[in-house]
Amino acid sequence: MSTYKEIKGFKVQTLATDTAASGAAGGSWASGGALPAAKYVPAGSAGTQTSNLVAGGASGPPANVNQVSTSFEYDGSSWTAGGALNTARFAGAGFGASNTAAVIAGGSRSPGSASGGETETYNGTAFTETTDMNQARAETYGGAGTSTAGIVFGGKSPPTSLLANAENWNGSAWTETTDLNTARGELAGVGESYTAAIAIAGYTTTAVANVETWDGSSWTEVSEINTTRYYSGGSGGSPSSLVYGGITAPGPLSALTESWDGSSWTEVSDLATARWGSGKSPSGTSLSALYSGGNTGSTTTATEEWTAPSSFTKQNLGQVYYNSTSNAFKVTAQPVAGGTWASAPNINTARYVVSGFAGTETANLIFGGNVPPGNNPKNATESWNGSTWTSVNNLNTTRRALAGFGTNTAAIGAGGYSTAARSEVESWDGTNWTEVNESNTSLEDGGGAGTQTAGLRTGGQAPYSSSAETFDGTNWANSTAMNAVHANHGCFGTQTAAVVAGGQPPSGSPALVEVWDGTSWTEVAELNTARIYATGVAGISTDGILYGGDAPSATANTESWNGSTWTEINNLGTARGAGGGGGTSAAAIYSGGDVSPFQQTELWTTSVSNSTITVS
Repeated sequence: MSTYKEIKGFKVQTLATDTAASGAAGGSWASGGALPAAKYVPAGSAGTQTSNLVAGGASGPPANVNQVSTSFEYDGSSWTAGGALNTARFAGAGFGASNTAAVIAGGSRSPGSASGGETETYNGTAFTETTDMNQARAETYGGAGTSTAGIVFGGKSPPTSLLANAENWNGSAWTETTDLNTARGELAGVGESYTAAIAIAGYTTTAVANVETWDGSSWTEVSEINTTRYYSGGSGGSPSSLVYGGITAPGPLSALTESWDGSSWTEVSDLATARWGSGKSPSGTSLSALYSGGNTGSTTTATEEWTAPSSFTKQNLGQVYYNSTSNAFKVTAQPVAGGTWASAPNINTARYVVSGFAGTETANLIFGGNVPPGNNPKNATESWNGSTWTSVNNLNTTRRALAGFGTNTAAIGAGGYSTAARSEVESWDGTNWTEVNESNTSLEDGGGAGTQTAGLRTGGQAPYSSSAETFDGTNWANSTAMNAVHANHGCFGTQTAAVVAGGQPPSGSPALVEVWDGTSWTEVAELNTARIYATGVAGISTDGILYGGDAPSATANTESWNGSTWTEINNLGTARGAGGGGGTSAAAIYSGGDVSPFQQTELWTTSVSNSTITVS
């Protein structure tokens, strides 16, 4: 019988523009009013796009001999001269809600003149010297908040020592507060509120991508930006902000702009001109920002204004609509081929041949592993909440190369190796590990799939094995053996629908792939890149990805599986094998691995995007 939908069809919404993930996703940069004179590495900027102040800096390089004390005010369309700083300087920090209530703090003076912590407040007419910071700071560093409740963070203790130090300002005095987690200079600091600041990127011995949020009492490491940079601009605050421009290292000047939604960074429309050392709008928003002056290879007076819509039609995965402007039917999808890997905070304990297939990109668990160098099994367990790794209670039995499956609050760790292959199994309840019934076979380097109460263990070695066992939460049962032996292989899916890919057979191909339907194993299309220690996996039996491994040297190759074929997609940032994976084909994680420093974490994300529906 036909359904109503088959007879009558269904409604399709008509839109003049494509749907968007956020207001910032629909934003763009446009030319604003030119500065009266070039400003390079300003001492500080404050305010918003429509009420901005840029003070001090230099008329051109080198900044330490071309310093100026001038300031300029912006009203949203043009710049006018403001009052002069009492102390000329460059590369400090500024904060404040507007160009009539701002603070310029610290900075670098000319050679032979000691850099200090001089602080000056601005009332829209004149600067007034007030209480010095407790810590003298050089180079560019972060500032956020209002003229009566602000914070500065990072920079350098003259002449070269990196700072993690932070101080808060109450309108008349400075008080030292909690340090950043990562000491750095030349970072972007943003936030219109003292309790919602963000420290973005910067420079240590190279450009970094680290991001930390401030809640008024502590700093928390969150997802890194996609492109490392220093001397960048920024606007907004937690949980919605922008970072733009700067210098990549190694690499050129950047025009890239990224938007933060409280959990991840997304690349949005670029600046028209790549540059660094510019004025910014730390109290602006992700919908309204400013970037002025700086260095494009030579000093510039150009200003760019960022504008994004506050009202937009939200993207919803799977929606179909008609775009009346482009005269096309569109669908909102999450194409795996468009995914990318980005660095995330390191695990706490360096390790490889780690078990980490329990959970998702935002809630993962790793346990056991080998601590380099040599054979040094570890019982350490760490839990991932989407932004940080936390050390939690250890396994009862120290070992490496366990088969793992489940979630980060309900997991199983089976087998592994200490001085020999093991059959011990432990169950994790989110707090503690408990020993449960042993598996039927003692094996290391096996694979795992499924849940804590409906799991599957595959293959392994000591000796090499094609065995498979199922677990019901209490007991293990021997199941149909695979067609070939597999160890150090990828395994993902469920107890009744799983994929085993690659691995280390004593003979045969490490590109071999088998699919399990709950009854039997079937050999299917091989991997494009044969590999062992291909333990980075995520997804279900008809929609998954496999990443990393050794082929025979470390590979960054990532491949997606659609149930019938493998397709090469974007690579890991760092080639390595024997790490811990988990998640889905659209959102995955890879942690640890067999390449120094053995602590790296990368996140795979696939953006929701609109594509035209074509009919052939």
